[in-house]
Amino acid sequence: AMAGRPADEEVSSDSETESPLLGRRRREAAEEEVEETPQEKKLRLAKQYLEELRQLEEERAEEEEELEPADLIGDRLKEDVLEKKGRLQRLVAKDVQPPDPASIRVLRGHQLPVTCLVISPDDRFIFSASKDGALIKCKWEVDSGKRLCVVPGGKKGTEERHMGHASQVLCMAISSDGKYLATGDRNKLIMIWDAATCKRLHIFTGHRDAVSGLSFRKGTHQLYSASHDRCVKVWDVAENAYVETLFGHQDVITGLDSLSRECCVTAGGRDGTVRLWKIPEESQLVFCGHQGSIDCIQLINEEHMVSGADDGSVALWGLTKKKPLALARQAHGVQDAQGLEQPYWISAVAALRNSDLLATGSHSGSVKLWKSAEGFRKLEHLLDIPLVGFVNSLKFSATGDFLVAGIGQEHRLGRWWRIKEAKNSICIIPLRQKTTASSPESPGSS
Repeated sequence: AMAGRPADEEVSSDSETESPLLGRRRREAAEEEVEETPQEKKLRLAKQYLEELRQLEEERAEEEEELEPADLIGDRLKEDVLEKKGRLQRLVAKDVQPPDPASIRVLRGHQLPVTCLVISPDDRFIFSASKDGALIKCKWEVDSGKRLCVVPGGKKGTEERHMGHASQVLCMAISSDGKYLATGDRNKLIMIWDAATCKRLHIFTGHRDAVSGLSFRKGTHQLYSASHDRCVKVWDVAENAYVETLFGHQDVITGLDSLSRECCVTAGGRDGTVRLWKIPEESQLVFCGHQGSIDCIQLINEEHMVSGADDGSVALWGLTKKKPLALARQAHGVQDAQGLEQPYWISAVAALRNSDLLATGSHSGSVKLWKSAEGFRKLEHLLDIPLVGFVNSLKFSATGDFLVAGIGQEHRLGRWWRIKEAKNSICIIPLRQKTTASSPESPGSS
């Protein structure tokens, strides 16, 4: 039934009954258990995985003859084990050098503040969106800086005419195979796009307020969405289907992220909590530590995450502790607002996956780079990168060669201040590194 749906059909999550997809999956899982024991399945998957690794590393070994294939496979296996345990931390922060301001490329195209962006898994393209009703979504080529695709917006109610969004786009996500792009807007809609052609495929409905967070589960086409309606929804993009809804936050959800595990993390705005949602169990863990509205969040690896709040603090978390492992207060300093000293809000955070390198953004005039030290128990400020405007989105490239910032004259969620001298733009910041290579390390468990 799902496969027979026409492209671009609206999929709603309004019904709270179990979806046919979820029921079918459970039946299939039960059938598989009868045909194959868990031990047999584990052995089969392990053999398949080792064979894929051997093929991949043999190809690399041809180019790197000084290393034996066995060593390469061993190193890769060690990294994979550490990554799954959430303990892989490549020590790259110490090698990062301040970028030359002249080397920062500025891409103009959005008329209103950029609210969100993603980088394609191969680091070749950047997708961005804004508060703009006329130029709503852009695809940029990283090497040339050329704008490859523009999807114009329209008026409310015209979304069915193969236009873009008819209201501010607040969030976006791209699948780990680079096939699907998802965008969410203030008008409660999620749109699914073919990332290669920028053609719209589906519209998902069901959220009752602005869609503020999106993330694809790594290695799958399972999509998590968060909204100002305080709930998290799960969708299967490949099957064009709604799966389930989870409730718990007491205020609007402002951000969401996920990795390989069947779970996601969310920032709960003024309810003062960060939450880890375990999807199969339909349960959640609650974390507290910030004093203000928590506006942004990102996972560093499977066991650690970073978040930022409007009280100016940046927090490092371990998923086994309810309080932050490290907390940097007034991370971007303070401003004089109507005679009162207030911290600069943290409007964006980014982590180079499985490393010790972090970035934070505000409207303080710079993006800050940080080192996560002592097994995620300490935040050390590394350097400042001058940028004027609200830093509404930050993303590291997969390789860590560059950092991309989405800049706006206003905050992505409101219009509390306006920085007139800022340019609504995408900034590509090259990250120069020392020539010494760093090896992955396994910090002590937290």
